[in-house]
Amino acid sequence: MVYENPDGIRIGLEIHVQLNKLKTKMFCGCSTDYHNAAPNTHTCPVCLGLPGALPVLNKKAVEAAIKVGLALEGEIAEETQFHRKNYFYPDLPKGFQVTQYDYPIVSKGKVVIEGEDGEHVVGITRAHMEEDPGKLVHIGSIEKSKGVLIDYNRSGMPLIETVTEPDMRSPKEARRFLDKFRNILEYLDVFDGNLEGAMRVDANVSVHWGTRVEVKNISSHKGVERALLYEIMRQKNVIRRGGKITQETRHFDEGRGVTISMRTKEEAEDYRYFREPDLMPMRVTGWIPAIKETLPELPDAKRARFMEQYGITDMHARALTSKIMLADFYEGVCAKGVDPKVAATWTADVLLGELNYRDLAISSYDGRTIGFIHAKDPEVENSFKVSDMVELVTLFAEGKVSDRAAVEVIRTILDGNEEKSPSQIIEEKGLFKAEDDLVTRAVTETIAENEAAVQDYLGGTEKSLNFLVGQVMKKTKGTADAKTARELIVKELKG
Repeated sequence: MVYENPDGIRIGLEIHVQLNKLKTKMFCGCSTDYHNAAPNTHTCPVCLGLPGALPVLNKKAVEAAIKVGLALEGEIAEETQFHRKNYFYPDLPKGFQVTQYDYPIVSKGKVVIEGEDGEHVVGITRAHMEEDPGKLVHIGSIEKSKGVLIDYNRSGMPLIETVTEPDMRSPKEARRFLDKFRNILEYLDVFDGNLEGAMRVDANVSVHWGTRVEVKNISSHKGVERALLYEIMRQKNVIRRGGKITQETRHFDEGRGVTISMRTKEEAEDYRYFREPDLMPMRVTGWIPAIKETLPELPDAKRARFMEQYGITDMHARALTSKIMLADFYEGVCAKGVDPKVAATWTADVLLGELNYRDLAISSYDGRTIGFIHAKDPEVENSFKVSDMVELVTLFAEGKVSDRAAVEVIRTILDGNEEKSPSQIIEEKGLFKAEDDLVTRAVTETIAENEAAVQDYLGGTEKSLNFLVGQVMKKTKGTADAKTARELIVKELKG
């Protein structure tokens, strides 16, 4: 099936990624570890733009940019340089931003995503290096703010801005692109996506192949999808009423789920780009072979290997490789001799599903334990041991616990009982699988106590069998195997 794109939607993204795994900022020695620090305490004359302060380029930032370019299958420029992008805004103390203009370090890359009609290629126009401005804190909403506070701790943070072609045809594709892009960056170990401000997105969107509108500074993948859904609806309504779309910059109000006009869209000439006189042009192509040797196995390659090596489905392989720490955790479980297909089911379907339900994000993996933090409250932390998954999957494979009981164990650990082993939890909660005679007795009692459901089932109402199985599970407090209970009931009723 070929997606026809009936509304003529074109979406392109500009993604600003902090290289927050680096120890120092882009042009000075200030620490990048500012997130829990008091405002304006990680600053110096360079990142404050004081007169006479000169920048010194962070070599590690250049190496990280080349890594990203290679992972995106882009071209690395033979010669690249910095420019000054001039605009006057409170978060930019120099009055200009040091960035790259007509000689970006990376160009012509691509990312393959799962699109509306199968695999879909999103082109990468360019990826360039720049410094982050400071952070504005509005007193009240951005529309009715009574004042603005400025924190320059973020000023000068090393950034990579990646600009895509307008190849995405729906908000869903845009979100999938961001998920895949973040996944690649985490595999490269150049940024921590769980930190505030780690990734910010400007989304450009048009309908009916018309005038594009930019929605600025969206902080989450879900927010990008919501902003695009609203903006597409807004533009279609304007056109339906006979109006024209104005090329402009808009703000997405996450609370209300609407976009708000901020200003007319600037063009390149508005920024009066000119070469940064304090930084020399760079020739970095000689660095590429050594950097290429450091590239890890990237998500698509790991997914293909998982399917071949472990014999798991494409769906499981995609889920397990969606986070490098989850992939490493899974391989840690498999290394202990557990059946890879069973381990994939319990890791990708059950554990990952419980994490999503609890809004927990994977934050660490040390070879023994995978750690989580709450997406909205980083103070909430939890973990799950490789040894716990190995023990639980082994007990399940040996028939000592039911699937329902195993799920209950995972939930108990994630609810803050990491110090207890699965066996301890099973023992305390009485979750070991019921003996055959106990299940048989529960089946007999269930049939005797539920004559109406029995007659309904014998009369052809299949869902009544599910009810009877549920009653057996209730009597055995979830310790019976549901499949065994079903088979015993059918045998008892139909001989």
